[in-house]
Parts: sequence; C-alpha cells; structure tokens
Amino acid sequence: MEVSRVRALRGPNLWSHDTAVEAIVSCTAQELDIAQLPGFEARLRSLFPQLSPLQPLGNYNAAPMAQVLELAALGLQAQAGCPVTFSRTTPTLETGIFQVVVEYSEEAVGRLALELAQKMCQAALDDAPFDLAGALHQLQELDEDVRLGPSTGAIVNAAVARNIPFRRLTEGSLVTFGWGSKQRKIQAAEMDGTSAIAEAIAQDKELTKKLLDSAGVPVPQGRVVIDADDAWAAACEIGLPVVVKPKDGNQGKGVTVNVTTREQLTAGFIAAQEFRDDILVERYLPGHDFRLLVIGNKMVAAARRDPPQVVGDGQHTVRQLVEQVNLDPRRGSGHATSLTKIRFDDIALASLAKQGYVAESVPPVGQRVILRNNANLSTGGSATDVTVDVHPEVAARAVAAAHMVGLDICGVDVVSEAF
Repeated sequence: MEVSRVRALRGPNLWSHDTAVEAIVSCTAQELDIAQLPGFEARLRSLFPQLSPLQPLGNYNAAPMAQVLELAALGLQAQAGCPVTFSRTTPTLETGIFQVVVEYSEEAVGRLALELAQKMCQAALDDAPFDLAGALHQLQELDEDVRLGPSTGAIVNAAVARNIPFRRLTEGSLVTFGWGSKQRKIQAAEMDGTSAIAEAIAQDKELTKKLLDSAGVPVPQGRVVIDADDAWAAACEIGLPVVVKPKDGNQGKGVTVNVTTREQLTAGFIAAQEFRDDILVERYLPGHDFRLLVIGNKMVAAARRDPPQVVGDGQHTVRQLVEQVNLDPRRGSGHATSLTKIRFDDIALASLAKQGYVAESVPPVGQRVILRNNANLSTGGSATDVTVDVHPEVAARAVAAAHMVGLDICGVDVVSEAF
C-alpha cells in the first residue's frame, strides 16, 4: 500500500461539511481484498481491537487495504479523545487507486493519525508488534499542544452553533469569523477591536487596581516590592495574612496566598520570582474565589473556583489520591484542557505542611486536603456554575471594572464570602 498526495480539506468539501484529511492510496492486487491475506485481519484486530467492522466496498465486493487505513486513522483519533465520526473510501476510475477521506478536529492530529494507521497496517502485514498505547499517547499529546484553548474553543463552538464560518489563521489562537468585509477576528479571548492599551492595563495588576479603586471598585491594599526583606516590610505595613504574586502574571503562576509568617513569605517571593522580576504583596481576603465573565455591558456567566484538593479515604496517601484525581480525562498538563492536572511543587508541599501533612501522609476518611490556596483552573482547581446566584449589584460592579480597564470581553475575579 502506498499513500500519496495527502492534503487537508479545511472547510466544507465534496465529501462532508467537516474538516478532513484526504489521501490517494494505491493498493496492490493482493491488497484489494484483505480476505486474501492469510491471518491479516486477525493480526490487525489483535493490534487494534477497537477497529470498526470492515464492509465490502463498491464494485470490488471486498474490503480493500485502503478501507482498513481509513477506519484505523479514524479509530485512532477517536480513541485518543478527538471528536471525529466521518470517514470514507472511494474507488477511482483506475484499478487499485482509492481516495481516502478521514475527518479531523486538528489538522496535525489527522495527518499523524494517517501515518500511524499506515504503520499499523504494515505491522499487521509483517506480523510485527505495534505500540498502540504509545500511538494514542502521541496523538493525545499533539492534540493538546495544537488545539484551541478552552476560552477560544468556547467562542468557536458558539460560532459554529450559529452557522458562522471560522478559520484558524495560525497555530496559535488567532481565528477569523465570516468572510469578506464583514469578517471579524479574535486572538484567544480578545476581539479585533480590543484596545492594546486596555490589554496592557489588564496585564499590570498594580495599574489595574489603581483604576478600579478610582472607580469605587473594592480592591485589596498592596504594593510592589524589590526583595524578600521589602516584601516582609510591606506585609507588616498591610497586615498579615498577605498574598505574594508576580505583578503581571496570569493563570495563577507563582501565586502564594494566606501567608502568615516570614518563612512562608520568603518562599512565596522566590516562587513568584521564577515567573517575573516585579513582585506584588497584597492583603489576603478570605472567602470564595469567583470568576465573572463580562461581555459588553452584561455579566453573562459566573463560576465559583475551588482550589485543587483531594478527599481522604483512610487508605491512600495524598500523592496516590492526587494520582487518582489526575486520571480524569478532562485534566491535561497544559492550559488547553478544561481542567489541569494537580501537581506537586513547592507551593503544594507548603500547603500540605500548613495542614500537618506531607505527600506520603494518609488522611482520614472524608478529610479535605488542599494542595494550594489559589483556585485557578490552570493550577489544578475546579469550577462550579453560580451564574444565577450573583447579586445584581455585584454584577454591576464587575461590568464597571471591565469598562474602567476598557475591555469588551473580560474575566473579573471576585473574592467574597457569598453572592
């Protein structure tokens, strides 16, 4: 079998409304009917038990190798967690030449699946081993690397639901919607009309706080510090407990909260310095962590974000409980998935120490163990929809905060005991 002229169909096409990879596949005379290859199908299914049933194809009245390639490429993507369902093998006018079309959710993943499917078929022909687990892991890793992040993906899905055409312009998060003079672009969750100044303000936590404070939006007291000694001085000025974090960081990276001792503050300062040189010390505000989504003049959604945690069962260690939680397929190692794996780092170990635990401790049944105090999803936290519980005054404050910065689409973080 020879695969040639592989190309991506990046929109509605002759075969389907879905994106797909198309290839020209040449089969030898023997490969026109795999039933004529002794033991091939049995070996193939031992390598890939999830392979769909083979059906006679067109005038051949047999299942050719090209169809095996098609179903294997689709099946590998499906087993790797990609939302694909369509594939097709069509004979051409030339004997032994087929057009194979396989849907993909990410082009690079579709192309790789086709390559791996060809290797699997060859392994079955040669009665050689094939690392299915490794192939699926390779596809999953690539899918996580190249697919749109949760925010951008949610916007694209909303556009698809409204029959708005979209096209991904780069390997990053730059996407265009519509065609011609009416098309619009987004970059992650930013619109083509988002002010560069507003973006710069939002990335500067200290400047953002000044603007929000001037608009009457409650913000925690704090200041930028130059070293660990200055950080302790700031903490004493503000009053313990405090929060230590990078001045212009994101996704909860390098954030240490509820700092009550100088030792904890020094460790938090060092953790924050791994991400930025400018470090911010702020008053710690107790309460739940909420994220409010503002679009235009309206708060459209809200979520309560809970810190990464495990619940003791009296048998497993904290580390083993974390490993069990991380088996959730929704949890990935990056920010591209809806949830992120809980990780053991200095911040997590310090959080355990505050509760009298180490990684190998066995917590009692029902005991909640917090792995870090900040609740960012990108550091292993989880979220619960609380949109209907938000008080109108709180929603109005969130809209005012977004307008003060100048953002059309904005996530506003609120710390509160309740809404």
